[in-house]
Amino acid sequence: MNTPLLTADFDYHLPDELIARYPLAVRSSSRLLHVQGDTLADLNFSDLPDLLNKGDLLVLNDTKVMKARLFGVKDTGGAVEVLIERITDHDNHIAHCHVRSSRALKVGQTVSLADGGMTATMCGRAENLFILQFDAPILADLERYGQMPIPPYFERTADDTDDTRYQTVFHDPTKQASVAAPTASLHFDDETLQKLADKGVEIAFVTLHVGAGTFAPVKADDLTDHIMHAEYAHLPQATADKINTTKAQGGQVIAVGTTVTRTLETAHLHRVDGQLAEFAGDTQIFIYPPYDFGVVDRLITNFHLPKSTLLMLVSAFAGADNIKNAYAHAIDKKYRFFSYGDAMILDKG
Repeated sequence: MNTPLLTADFDYHLPDELIARYPLAVRSSSRLLHVQGDTLADLNFSDLPDLLNKGDLLVLNDTKVMKARLFGVKDTGGAVEVLIERITDHDNHIAHCHVRSSRALKVGQTVSLADGGMTATMCGRAENLFILQFDAPILADLERYGQMPIPPYFERTADDTDDTRYQTVFHDPTKQASVAAPTASLHFDDETLQKLADKGVEIAFVTLHVGAGTFAPVKADDLTDHIMHAEYAHLPQATADKINTTKAQGGQVIAVGTTVTRTLETAHLHRVDGQLAEFAGDTQIFIYPPYDFGVVDRLITNFHLPKSTLLMLVSAFAGADNIKNAYAHAIDKKYRFFSYGDAMILDKG
């Protein structure tokens, strides 16, 4: 009889003062914990180029975060908060949204958002999401009226700093569809990227549009009962070719973040004749121990929330005991946690 995989095994206590609610002045000035099995090294993120070799390939997520959070009132006068999860029909201004209000919206009910700058009508439900039809193109209005969807554990309102710092320096402005940042990438600045290029480290991009589900804890006691949220992912053929070449030449593929890892490992399930090929579509891949990684050799990541699917993924990569050891060390050494926090680079456990 197999021992059940318990969500409680991925829990830990974090002192509140270690939650990084604001970014550091310089992106690359964060700390970097190097995890090699049960061996730990306290470094700075600016040391990253020293840990990689010529011929290695660094894979980044080029998605752009939408200003997806809106506040307003229902036609009944009650307050409402809308977080756009995914725009499903740009031409007809339809989006799937999280809606918070004292009473759930009903079909046909309208909401006035951003002091009347935007109006939307509730059209139906898609599981726990509300389908809203807006009165104008959504992305343009979000840029004008929306707020950056910073994580709830920041316990503050987004400000002008978040408009730039909760966005990567290399995001593709045409790929504006995430409601959370690929946070491992927030440590990279132009200087660090240039140092990596000077050393001969190759860089390639994938796209995964991060959903709000990334912050949701696993509620099932047995984690195998958890239903993973879906996110759109795209591995371009050019990146697939770079990965195939890197592997053939003995280089390592370093995934920057769990979003890149999920994209690459999803594409691995759809490889053609043993080689990675272009993949585009939704992924619901749920990676937890034990897992045989087919693409990723090393992983750069932040410190993740207790009981989260992200913590389970990194535990599968580096080894659950090694991650518990690393997190205990990070708490003892007062590393900064979560989206604006410090980073780790993990060797495969």
